[in-house]
Amino acid sequence: MLSKQWANSLPGRWVFLAISIILNACSNGLTVSTNMGSAIWTASAANLSNWVHWSLGNTLFLEGIAVALTNLLLLRRFDYFRLIRNLLYILPFSYILQWFAEFFNYIGVPSLNIWWRVILDIIGLFGIAVAVSIYQRANLIMHPNDDFPYILRFRFMHGSSVWSQWTSYVPPILIVIISAIGAHRLVAVNFGTVYNVLTQGYLIGWSDQHIFPQLHHHLNYKK
Repeated sequence: MLSKQWANSLPGRWVFLAISIILNACSNGLTVSTNMGSAIWTASAANLSNWVHWSLGNTLFLEGIAVALTNLLLLRRFDYFRLIRNLLYILPFSYILQWFAEFFNYIGVPSLNIWWRVILDIIGLFGIAVAVSIYQRANLIMHPNDDFPYILRFRFMHGSSVWSQWTSYVPPILIVIISAIGAHRLVAVNFGTVYNVLTQGYLIGWSDQHIFPQLHHHLNYKK
């Protein structure tokens, strides 16, 4: 049985981080392939990729860099360590996600009937929440899209998690709208996108208690 001591050791936390990156990329790739609704940032990258004809991996990576730099502007200082941590997450995540999306397309997920795609989409969204729970608890490196609302919350929103989260959704929503107009096609946005916004917080909390419960939050890790 997994011991608490190993789970919360530095090697254990790095193992959990690696698991979370793969699970997050796989789950996001599945939601993209179903086209029944992805998490809003992933949906924005999928629509931008469709519009400008870049690969999804390159789009996710460039979008992540843009958000990481925006985070530094919001902090009003150039935090090299924070930027490096953000880039260390998005580099493998972006291209592993693209590989999984292509794999799920190859095995025929987009051709399944709508009910199977709905089920797979819900499974993928659940996997995203589990992955976020794991890497937030390990707290070694963080995706800039998750760092963004954290900075908004404590620098500008007086600690409000609700307003900071909704404010952080504005850029990806604008990207989706502009890209859909430019490409005359909307992709990766469906009921699952709304489902993700409504349930992710609850699912992350549930995962904290039930998925690898030996791993606890390392809140003292310097951000």
